[in-house]
Amino acid sequence: MIAVFDSGVGGLSVLREIRAQLPRADLLYFADQFHVPYGARPIEEIRLFSEAITRFLLARGAATIVVACNTASAAALKHLRATFPDVPFVGMEPAVKPAVERSRARVVGVIATPATFQGELFASAVDRFATGVKVITQICPGLVEQIEAGELDRPKTKAILRESLAPLIAQGIDTLVLGCTHYPFVIPAMREIVGPVVEIIDPSPAVARQVERVSAHRLDLQRETGRLILVSTGDVDKLKEFADRVAGMKGKEAQGKWEGGNSVSLLSP
Repeated sequence: MIAVFDSGVGGLSVLREIRAQLPRADLLYFADQFHVPYGARPIEEIRLFSEAITRFLLARGAATIVVACNTASAAALKHLRATFPDVPFVGMEPAVKPAVERSRARVVGVIATPATFQGELFASAVDRFATGVKVITQICPGLVEQIEAGELDRPKTKAILRESLAPLIAQGIDTLVLGCTHYPFVIPAMREIVGPVVEIIDPSPAVARQVERVSAHRLDLQRETGRLILVSTGDVDKLKEFADRVAGMKGKEAQGKWEGGNSVSLLSP
């Protein structure tokens, strides 16, 4: 089984790509909606959440764990790999390299959370791949909350996008990196704002291909049936509805609960 976790619904953008790559794989999706959003939380707190979620997923039989959250990847991926050395993790790395390769203007925009920009993964990607390229960073306050609420095409969501993207457009970007897994769900609204000239780069398909490579020798796909379990520490019915309506994925829901702030239990099977 492949387990995927995020602070909320954002990782469903990665999950649907994994399903496209591995249609027979059993999947477990964990949304920590009790704590969403992660973006402005302290790094140590995000590490604590991520470690507890990982222990929960391993107890449920996860063979591969996908950290489908840019913020958690930036804050905790290195820690998780050190803490669980025998577990294959796949995380989210800002897609700076493909953006640089495709940018003719040599001006790349990246939208993400503060924690993502503060992490080593982003700084390393810029150092390795963006020599001679102007990389402009921008946070999008309130956008994750709008997406969590399913408000993908509402005036408030578009206003947040216009305000966040305006500085990038003004500086002449021709490539835009989505540095948060929530953001692919508002690509149509973004497209209305940035126009056809700016290429929007969603790293989810590349992450799904990496998951397939990492999981190839760990899964017995002949025995797996393609089942999907959706776990939320918040409103699991809303998670299920979003997965069905927006991501096009149906699964069996289960309610998760935090115990004392450092472990997760399951209230329903």
